[in-house]
Amino acid sequence: MSVTKAEIEAALGRVALPDGRSLIEHDLIRALSIDGGEVRFVIEASTPEVARQMGPLRDAAEKLVSELPGVTRASVALTAHGPAEKKPAPPSLKIGGHPKPQEGPTRPAGVQRILAIGSGKGGVGKSTVSSNLAVALAKAGRRVGLLDADIYGPSQPRMMGVSKRPASPDGKTIIPLQAHGVTLMSIGFMLEEGKAVVWRGPMLMGALQQMLGQVQWGELDVLLVDLPPGTGDVQLTLCTKSELTGAIVVSTPQDVALIDARKALDMFATLKTPVLGLIENMSMFVCPDCGSEHQIFGQGGVAAEAETLGVPLLGVLPIDLETRLAGDGGTPVAAGDGPMAEAYARIAEGLIRGGMA
Repeated sequence: MSVTKAEIEAALGRVALPDGRSLIEHDLIRALSIDGGEVRFVIEASTPEVARQMGPLRDAAEKLVSELPGVTRASVALTAHGPAEKKPAPPSLKIGGHPKPQEGPTRPAGVQRILAIGSGKGGVGKSTVSSNLAVALAKAGRRVGLLDADIYGPSQPRMMGVSKRPASPDGKTIIPLQAHGVTLMSIGFMLEEGKAVVWRGPMLMGALQQMLGQVQWGELDVLLVDLPPGTGDVQLTLCTKSELTGAIVVSTPQDVALIDARKALDMFATLKTPVLGLIENMSMFVCPDCGSEHQIFGQGGVAAEAETLGVPLLGVLPIDLETRLAGDGGTPVAAGDGPMAEAYARIAEGLIRGGMA
């Protein structure tokens, strides 16, 4: 014998709301249907807020109806009259645009020093040096920030092992990320991996100003800025719009790299940015089997250039497989122990002793 609509409504008349009146008396039942032994209906609350509180009533109504003779299954949905409550959308943070005018060079609040790390050409290991030097300084007790300003080819997210998107509580302020004791910001955090940045000069300049001025860097002893290779818009913007403490130039010892490194040095001189020192990277290769040294790119070219210019040679770093593996794995080699970590620690100590970091 099939259940009737009247029997179902009688059962629902026993399910009372907090005011003592039943679901039937409040006229909350909609779309009641009977298909053999299956019963379906909807409880429609007055607002989304009320609906969220009516879960126990829905369960009670479903249980009562399912226990009626002739009912094999009861299905009850809970909905609300009118549109659902809209949650505020997360703030939209747009990176890249025309730069806002500045009266003069500025420095982010709380940041004591800004060091630019540049190179005349790509492929000399500038970003590797930047990430490892930042970690080495942090291990030495300094409060360190690292800004990946290589807009077209950001590599710090991979090298530092961070892939999250920075938060923005108001669509303007940017909360930086943290890794290995270093405060981080990169355009790479704002883009999908593999997504190309196709921007003209003004957008690059605007993005750099945002990442310097809108990021809550906090209290930092030093902010390292990993520059793109060359002598373009990003370098010009950083040197003219920021209060730079100075620049460090990274180069391999080969003549082709040194030709471009001299251009970077000339650029910093033209923009009145002091060069604090040079770092010779890929200076040699030490054979892991026999221990012999091989000067693949030559040796001593950067040291000679530093002597000619009268600036310090901050360090000499060999080609090292562990460094490459550590960078690809997201944990810079300076975060661990071993000869390369010690080499970066010595460079960090020299910067600290010289009052540069």
